[in-house]
This record gives sequence, structure tokens and C-alpha cells, in this order.
Amino acid sequence: MGTAAPDPAHAAIEKIVREEWGRVLATLVGYVRDFSVAEDVLQDAVVAALQHWPGRPLPDNPGGWLLQTARRKAIDLYRRDNRFKAKRDELARMVQVEATPEDPGEAMVDERLSMMFTCCHPALAEQARVALTLRALGGLTTTEIARAFLVPETTMAQRLVRARRKIKAANIPYRVPPAHLWPERLASVLSVVYFVFNEGYEASSGQSLTRGDLCEEAIRLGRVLVDLAPDEPEAAGLLALMLLHDSRRSARSDPTDELITLEHQDRSLWDREKIVEGERLLQAALRARRPGPYQVQAAISAVHASAASHATTDWEQIRLLYRKLGKIQPSRVVHLNEAVALSFSAGPEAALEALDRLGDPGVLERYQPFWAARADILRRAGSRDEAVDAYRRALDLTRNAAERSFLERRLAALLSGD
Repeated sequence: MGTAAPDPAHAAIEKIVREEWGRVLATLVGYVRDFSVAEDVLQDAVVAALQHWPGRPLPDNPGGWLLQTARRKAIDLYRRDNRFKAKRDELARMVQVEATPEDPGEAMVDERLSMMFTCCHPALAEQARVALTLRALGGLTTTEIARAFLVPETTMAQRLVRARRKIKAANIPYRVPPAHLWPERLASVLSVVYFVFNEGYEASSGQSLTRGDLCEEAIRLGRVLVDLAPDEPEAAGLLALMLLHDSRRSARSDPTDELITLEHQDRSLWDREKIVEGERLLQAALRARRPGPYQVQAAISAVHASAASHATTDWEQIRLLYRKLGKIQPSRVVHLNEAVALSFSAGPEAALEALDRLGDPGVLERYQPFWAARADILRRAGSRDEAVDAYRRALDLTRNAAERSFLERRLAALLSGD
């Protein structure tokens, strides 16, 4: 018996919900002041949407519809659940807000920034901060976040539950903190924004190579941070990095969503406005003379953006920038990227020697980009059998359909001798 085709109406609704999730949930948390309750009533509102929207014109403001429906469900929950009987003042406040004639969509403006700083409070463990914000603001599923962190789904689910409980138990305020408290949280906030962007730019799973909604959401949040912290060069560096990366998004796949590598991209499709804005932000950040990892990564992306072709790219400059990044933020992943740059500046044999010097790959054993990069370097070095093994390792770790298709084509070409 064949699998039923997905309902197009439900698929369209799920897409809308995914796009609106972060805005609506952030507003609801401020409304009910409880992460778990906010997520529960939003889930109920999504079920209501799936029941009422198919076969009818969609609301003009789907996010506002979800917010209003979730608010009403929260009020019903507080009225009938004994756990909330003592919160009469809270219920009265919620009823008053619900009765206020306003556009529900307007109430969602910039609430996500309050949500972000709440999720990134120093009382939470660092990985919990990022994971909770990805769930709350990015709308990522627990499965997607677990893959991003290379941990089992059950581990990530427990981490999210503990983070929500910690926020409630510690009475962590739901607000944008005053300026003097920014330094202790800014690094984590920037990390969260970049994680959201990366999940959009290189989707960890699913059929599509990218998720434009997450890229755009991360860039929007980046702009908000730059506006609020104009003297923080790393905020500007991160926004520059995201814009420079995102300028290439439309050239990274063909109309059938097949992956196109940097070497073969049509550079006329790169978004020049984003490149110009990214370069301007980077130059402004560098003038502060406080270099950080996002500024260095933006500088690497700017070298790519300024090159007329893959062959004329200044790969040695990119290698040196990765070397600088490795001193600021040491990691095997940075050294891996330096080796990839070396493969184009000095040849694949030199890059393989650099990879061997990494020693025991450790976490890289489960890091798909390591095996994909190693496979490509081995292919270019003419080491066919080793390249085949590396491509197979990369395929075992690939959850994205577009990346899988690309790697399968590369592997098939090697096996056929092309």
C-alpha cells in the first residue's frame, strides 16, 4: 500500500506556522509569563488552524490569528485548571489585554528580542541558551536542534525541559536588559543568531538545501542588535558575515534544488546589494580595532565576494585569515577550513598533510563536513579508493536531501571512472 501524498493545504499551513512561530511564541511568553504554557496554547492554536483554515481563504494576518486564538486558549486554561486558580490577578490582566481593541500583529513587534535575552540569561548553561532560542525563536524542532548539536534527540528534549524550568524557577525576567548587563549575554546572543542563520543557510535536514525564512529571520535579528548596540563591532561583524553569506544563497542550487558548489556558481546571481552592505558593515566594525571571530569570518566571506571567479580567489589570504581565526577561537573545525583553503592555494596533497596533523579527529568523526571536505580533497589528489570511502562516510551522516543528491553524484562519478 503506497504512502498518501501530503495534503497541499496542510503543507501550506505548516509553512505559515513555521514562519510565524517565533513571533507568536515570543509575544505569548510575555503574555502568560510561562514558556511551557505559551508553547502548549500555541500548539492548540496550530491544531485549530489545521481544522479551520483548509478550504477557506487564509487570514490576512495568520500570525495575528494564531496569537489571538492562543490567547483565548490561555484564558480558558487559566479559568478551568486548578493550578491557576490562585492567579486571579494574572487572569484579570490577560482578560483585559484580550479585550483591548488592537491589531494582534502589532503586538508582536520586537518581542523576539526580549525572548532572546531571556533565553540567553547567564543562569542557563550555554548550550541550553542556544537550543532554547532555536526552538522558541527559530521554530526548529527538537530533532533539528539535536542534529545541529550532534546529540541524541532525547538528550536535547531533556535539555529544553530543564531550561524552561530554570527560567521559571529562577524568575528570569522577560525583557531586554539594561546596557551594563549586555556584555555577559551578548556573546551568547550572537551565537544564537548565527546558529539560526546556519540552519537556514545549510538546512540540517529536509528536502531543501536552504530555509530562506530562517536566514531572513537571523538577518532581521542581527539588524536589531546592531541598532541597539552600534558600538559593538562583533554585532556588526556578525551581520556583515550573514549578509555576505546570504548574498550567494540563490546561486547555491539550481531550479530542481540540486546543490551547486562555490566553484560552479553563477556569480552574476550573487546579490550585490547584500555584498555592498556587508562590506560596509565589516569596514565599520574593523575600525573599532577590536577584532573578533565574526569579523574575521566576515573578512573571509568578503574575499570570496570580491573574487571574479573561483580560480582567481585569493586562497592564501583566506588561509591566513583562518589561521588568525584559529588563534582567536581554536577548534578543529577552523583548522579543517584552513586545510580546505590550503588545498586551493598549495594543492590537495598539502591539505591532506594538514588534515593528518589534526590527529585523532574526535568529534570530527561524526561531523559530516569533515568527511565531505576530505572526500573532495582526496578526489582532487587522485586518491580514488580513499575518496570513495570518505564520500560514503559523508553520506552516512547526511540528513539533507539536496546535499545527499550532490554527494551521491560525486560518488557515482568516481565509481564509474568519470
